[in-house]
Amino acid sequence: MKTLNGKPSAGLHGTLVVPGDKSISHRGIMLGAISEGTTHLSHFLTSADCLSTLAAFQQLGVQIERDDQEVTIHGVGLHGLQASAQPLDMGNSGTTTRLISGLLAGRSFTSTLIGDASLSKRPMKRVSVPLGEMGAQIATTDGHLPMTITGSQLHSVTYQLQVASAQVKSALILAALQADQPSTFVEQLPTRDHTERMLTQFGGDITTATDGVTITVQPQPHLTGQTMTVPGDMSSAAFFMVAASLVPNSKITLKDVGLNKTRTGLLDILQRMGGKVTIDAEPTDGEPIGDLTIETADLHPITIGAAEIPAVIDELPLVALLAAKADGVSRITGAEELRVKETDRIAAIVQEFKKLGINIEELPDGFVIDGRTPWHVTDTQLGAHDDHRIGMVLGVAGLLVDQPLELAGADSVRISYPEFFDDLDTLLPKE
Repeated sequence: MKTLNGKPSAGLHGTLVVPGDKSISHRGIMLGAISEGTTHLSHFLTSADCLSTLAAFQQLGVQIERDDQEVTIHGVGLHGLQASAQPLDMGNSGTTTRLISGLLAGRSFTSTLIGDASLSKRPMKRVSVPLGEMGAQIATTDGHLPMTITGSQLHSVTYQLQVASAQVKSALILAALQADQPSTFVEQLPTRDHTERMLTQFGGDITTATDGVTITVQPQPHLTGQTMTVPGDMSSAAFFMVAASLVPNSKITLKDVGLNKTRTGLLDILQRMGGKVTIDAEPTDGEPIGDLTIETADLHPITIGAAEIPAVIDELPLVALLAAKADGVSRITGAEELRVKETDRIAAIVQEFKKLGINIEELPDGFVIDGRTPWHVTDTQLGAHDDHRIGMVLGVAGLLVDQPLELAGADSVRISYPEFFDDLDTLLPKE
């Protein structure tokens, strides 16, 4: 149980380096593993999810050393992975599960993937079905984990993705590296493009058409190990951006945050709502990065539909919190994907926000929130629902009330940001 001490009268102040990007940390391990030579990752995210990826590739015969946030991967090449003697434990990581499925589908051995109770409820047919179109042999348990992948020769496809998911897209790209001919994938909407960017850096041949949604992958590339510094995670920075925007008298700076345009949905929304954000971008050949300075602001309501959801899917609980303090009625729709995250995030947000007296209406695919209604705490016992992002958004919400709250399940933040509450404390006024 974590005690949230209530509103800091002096606001939030200071400079913070947020942890390494979760998506890029996962992909750095994977592409380093299937490259030739050595890959060095600095500022690697040492969260439970990313450590699940690291451990899985060690089981698959890849030598990997980690010294805190420094990781060295001794690549085995595209065809060098070896069968694991034990099932591969994905922990709570949907990213690990779906991306590794694409790699294992083309190998010459059988693998079984297992996960924790939460991950075992998440849908896996969204990746097993399209991989099956390429010739993969994947058996799920009623569409969920445990999942058995019997490696086989994959063939090229032209495939229209049925869900706007970077995880599914990335699984197909990794499978297409092992196919007999080039493959083309067409997204419903553009999703985060870390896999495409990083694969190009490692020597892969992948192109995105001018429409932004048609991706062509050339098979059997010669991938070479790289030295990379993982940028700060925008999804982690987002919690502090929202906190500084909403807590009176605040001004903070976040250093070296990843500014990939497929990940800046929350930043764009905050600015549209009237947020005060200064961006100091840094020149780079890889992922764009920069420093963000955020100050307290009076916010306007916002309407968000399905077209914007992929770029902000992980930050939608925070958008709901911004809306709960905006001067008007906000509407978020097209976000039914939130129902199948670590928990049903739509139901969880509504349940917990109502305890704070927030005027929020649950929709099948989102929320309607009236930020003009004064908050009034009706229940001081909040719950994280075993979901790291719910735990962190409630940690921020606790800064906006005048009394202490208790947060059950606060340790769920270890999934993506183990130091979240410690870092938040560094921005609070000292006694």
